[in-house]
Amino acid sequence: MSLSERNPLLDANAIVGGYRVAHGVQGAGEPVVLVHGTPSSSYIWRNVVPDLVRAGYQTHVFDLLGYGLSERPWDPNADTSITGNVTILEGLLDVWRLDTFHLVAHDIGGGVAQRYAVDNTERLRSLTMIDVVSFDSYPSARTRQQMAVGLEILAKRSDEEHRAHFTEWLLSTHSDPAGFDPAALDEYIGYISGPIGQPSLFQHQITHYDPKHTLEVGDRLNELVDTPVQLIWGADDAWQVVDWAHRLNRAIPGSELHIIDECGHFAPEERPHEVASLITDFLGRSAYAPTPAR
Repeated sequence: MSLSERNPLLDANAIVGGYRVAHGVQGAGEPVVLVHGTPSSSYIWRNVVPDLVRAGYQTHVFDLLGYGLSERPWDPNADTSITGNVTILEGLLDVWRLDTFHLVAHDIGGGVAQRYAVDNTERLRSLTMIDVVSFDSYPSARTRQQMAVGLEILAKRSDEEHRAHFTEWLLSTHSDPAGFDPAALDEYIGYISGPIGQPSLFQHQITHYDPKHTLEVGDRLNELVDTPVQLIWGADDAWQVVDWAHRLNRAIPGSELHIIDECGHFAPEERPHEVASLITDFLGRSAYAPTPAR
């Protein structure tokens, strides 16, 4: 099965830092890079991207290293953390030949975006963060309890038990779990289950749920003062409660905060068209002045 048959947004692979990364480009216009979170993939943008393309933007998506359709490295030293995936993002920007761009991020992707942004403000046309991790907002108390059991033990649980547990976990990303598209839920579960997906979830994702990656740049977020920044949050987000949205809003001077009622943590999945509308409106209002040629 081809990449595009699994995920309509992905149609290419690139080798970045010696690893295979699945990615795709859609549309034409000002470039927008979208970074997904955990335990998902760029699949979460599938209903957002068409709206951005129709609005005249060129979208660039990829699956983080260790996620989705990108490589799941066997090497235990492969860095698939937030910080490690900043390097993947930087490599793809070279592949895409992007100098400046709009950056949109969700969940763990927001940690990647924060670390990239504070060191590269001159390359960002704007930054939009949706229900993102920040400071020491993660892992949640429930996830800490799971981690305390031991990741190796969790990775070896039966497929049936694993799928049941993480189905319940993913359903909690919606304000109304009954509204989670069953086909989409199966797709997300498929990425993190089976003989590769289940151990990969723990090796490449959960083991790296360490707030050091965002705490290290938390006191630098005020450096984004000259970057147009928008925060979008689900009012019913149970994973990253809305208090964190207000803290981020205070930490980033001039940032905008938009809260979507009756929406949980997976806002791009649960309310894609409202998310896309907020993004396109913000990008349209974000004046961009290119850096003079050196």
